[in-house]
Amino acid sequence: MTGPTILVIGDVMTDIIVRPAGPLVRGSDRAATIRQSPGGSGANQAAWIGALGGSVRFLGRVGVDDHAAQTAALRRHGVQPQLASDTALPTGFLVTLLDPDGERSFLTDRGANDTLCRADLPESALDGVALLHVSGYSLFTPGPRAAVLALAAAAMARGIVWTVDAASAGFLAETGALGFRQWTSRASVLFANSDEATALTGARVPAAQLAALGAPGRTVVITRGAAGAVASGPGHRFCEVAPEAITPLDTTGAGDAFLAGFLLARLAGASLPDCLAAGVAQGGKAAQTLGGRPA
Repeated sequence: MTGPTILVIGDVMTDIIVRPAGPLVRGSDRAATIRQSPGGSGANQAAWIGALGGSVRFLGRVGVDDHAAQTAALRRHGVQPQLASDTALPTGFLVTLLDPDGERSFLTDRGANDTLCRADLPESALDGVALLHVSGYSLFTPGPRAAVLALAAAAMARGIVWTVDAASAGFLAETGALGFRQWTSRASVLFANSDEATALTGARVPAAQLAALGAPGRTVVITRGAAGAVASGPGHRFCEVAPEAITPLDTTGAGDAFLAGFLLARLAGASLPDCLAAGVAQGGKAAQTLGGRPA
């Protein structure tokens, strides 16, 4: 692992990936390919950063029975994990239903993620860190949100910038876009996909979304699937990168891989267009593999 260290805070899940052989038959059977793997957006982001050669630490919470397996799974990708154990709740579960075109829908049981607390996020974890990244999933429940925002404040007091992704259009709609925008107003980079950007702004045009989410000194990045990604930030009102044409197998984790590529390029001093290009390239590679983490 090389370069400045990134600290990631986020969710850890066990992913159940279901790829039906055809349309679901209500009340009966449909053949399917079903696989189980470690997942969770925050953990996946850390895994991609580590797999791409970055120095990365990860903080999260899992069920006590799953602690060793989840720790080992992160270490395999070069992550330095610090996982808290929950004796009452299991590690979260995510069921991913894959469409033939690679698009996916989720059923989520957040489990131990929803009991993440301040004791799980010691300020000492910031030692030697150049950037703190927060998975937006950690902000949708009051307890974890308070703990994460307290650590983000401690990071800023040390001069460490923090970044955040919007995570889920569905949870944004439930929690409230205004609250999320207030909680993340001091993040230096905000990542969102098109649906999340619409949930946050009410706008559907990328330029309008960037304008609504932008602020002095802030970078806003919006991923658009097969259309690539757009961004705005200091010195760049609007930049856009289109991806190479690919046939996606599973888009789970593509956004997490994009974020990893973008952040590593940013820490290396790349321009915003080059950071965007690095993210798009990694997201495209991830969409051609099954599951949310590097193969």
